[in-house]
Amino acid sequence: MRIQFGRAVALSLTLAFTGCGDDSSFSPTVGSVAGAYSATIFTLDLGSAGVVNQLVLGADVAMTLAPDGTTTGHLFVPGAGENGGDLDADLIGTWTLSRGGVTFDQTADTFIRDVRFTADRDRLTGDAPTGHNNVHLVLTKSE
Repeated sequence: MRIQFGRAVALSLTLAFTGCGDDSSFSPTVGSVAGAYSATIFTLDLGSAGVVNQLVLGADVAMTLAPDGTTTGHLFVPGAGENGGDLDADLIGTWTLSRGGVTFDQTADTFIRDVRFTADRDRLTGDAPTGHNNVHLVLTKSE
């Protein structure tokens, strides 16, 4: 009995961990990528001066990717606009999924339209070099 119980536990653990793999098997489709997203990581790497967490400073990114390829949303970054003003941009436009990445074509001239975002399960990740700095943005899908 003890051996059978041990095998049952081992089999249960094997089956449980089999479903807990990484996202390497995720193959994004328009249907799986479409949805509402918000920024969960938004940093500006200033090199030797350090990394600035834009979310802590009041920045916000919210965007909805519709299945028809259109986008709506908003980007706000305090102090990042022209002459030190706030960057406040409407993210209306379009999105395209190609080879596991998402690109945006939006009216607003922001770094978002210059970045190819990697599409993972419920997450879009992008890095944008801006001069000598780098913006890192992770958008997480709402459920």
